[in-house]
Amino acid sequence: MSSPGPASRPATAKKRPYRKPAQDPARRLAFDALRAVDERDAYANLVLPALLRKAEQDVDFTRRDAAFATELVYGTLRMRGSYDAIIAACVDRPLSKIDPPVLDVISLGAHQLLATRIPTHAAVSATVDLARTVLTDGPAKFVNAVLRKISQHDLDTWLEQVAPPYEEDAEDHLGVLFSHPRWVVSALWDALGVWQPQAAGRTAMEALLAADNDRPAVTLVARPGRSTVEELRAALDEDATEPGRWSPYAVRLAEGGDPADLRAVRENRAGVQDEGSQLVAAALAAAPLEGGSDSVWLDGCAGPGGKAALLGALAAERGAALVASEAQLHRARLVARALEGNPGPYTVITADGTRPAWKPGSFDRVLVDVPCSGLGALRRRPEARWRRRPADVANFAPLQRGLLRSAIDATRPGGVVGYATCSPHLAETRVVVQDVLKGREDVEWIDARETLPGVPDLGDGPDIQLWPHLHGTDAMYLALLRKRR
Repeated sequence: MSSPGPASRPATAKKRPYRKPAQDPARRLAFDALRAVDERDAYANLVLPALLRKAEQDVDFTRRDAAFATELVYGTLRMRGSYDAIIAACVDRPLSKIDPPVLDVISLGAHQLLATRIPTHAAVSATVDLARTVLTDGPAKFVNAVLRKISQHDLDTWLEQVAPPYEEDAEDHLGVLFSHPRWVVSALWDALGVWQPQAAGRTAMEALLAADNDRPAVTLVARPGRSTVEELRAALDEDATEPGRWSPYAVRLAEGGDPADLRAVRENRAGVQDEGSQLVAAALAAAPLEGGSDSVWLDGCAGPGGKAALLGALAAERGAALVASEAQLHRARLVARALEGNPGPYTVITADGTRPAWKPGSFDRVLVDVPCSGLGALRRRPEARWRRRPADVANFAPLQRGLLRSAIDATRPGGVVGYATCSPHLAETRVVVQDVLKGREDVEWIDARETLPGVPDLGDGPDIQLWPHLHGTDAMYLALLRKRR
């Protein structure tokens, strides 16, 4: 029997007319940002502002569009691990077999369905329109089918289905629930167990991982001698701000506050800086010296310049000079820009801290905030959790040890060294300091907790570890060391 020809199609089954996808600048911008992160290893906090500035030249692109695009980018990146597990349950192939741009579109749709108040039909329709714009009609149909499956459950229900039981694999369970790679969960748990041994169970780990997924408040620093907390709050309306929890120089902005609106920021008298970074600089400045002067300070890893600007202001209050050294030329330029207008003397140089451009014993205070995995700043750089690998931690080790040794050598007898990282990973923090001090009799620990009075939950000392869930800061580590006389 021959198959019926086209003439046998029922008259009611008319082909739908082509509908041109609606223009959606916010979703398109979010897609472009995700592609930059995936293709070029860009950081969202660098690529997104540039895309927003370009988009804002269009009069039809509103602040609401900018806020929505920002939420899509950061929300999708933070929850990528959870969304990948959910998407994998809705497709018939490994995720590695799905083209990355297609997976990015699906992830953007999953975030709208599972983590926003956008109605289901609107989230699916708008994301399929995006797929038709940036992909082709075939992948758009695939996107539509996957999103309709995802829309059948809410986030909690999906996570109950795709996460392994806690009793069988606690780290993988928490990794899926809170969208962290398993190895990162393990490393954070190990560190929390060392620093907070009485509070390192499941509840504490869930609080820490959840804090990594929180959107951090924008925090300003009023550089002493150049601006004040009171000035910043008055300029922004006090109801839209609050003082920092721990740093006397910090102001936290309410959601939606724009630092660029502040004259003090435009004039470089204030800046954007996490409160944890402020505390590191303040602790070094507060550490007691033995004998000698307090006239020349060194920031040995100064880029991009936030800590250097605060250190320069603190040094200027005491009549001290700051030398800010950075190995990379483009970052040294950022440091010079951050220090512009500093009231005290300062010098910015491009130099490798492991091959110092200064004589031994030249400085009274030395800070080295060393390159690291960045696991302490996952709130701000959520893509770092997917980009980093355990081998990266080991690869940083020689540089971290070399920089600390050079910092000790650069310090005069009686002077102080601060070793800092934006990572709580034990292999980048206490282990580095212990290794460098092994066999050295010319250095002693200082109890760093005494330089931060009023800040709780710092551990048993003498070094300190800050935590997002306990302090509301990045997970900064600091060890203070004194050169023996």
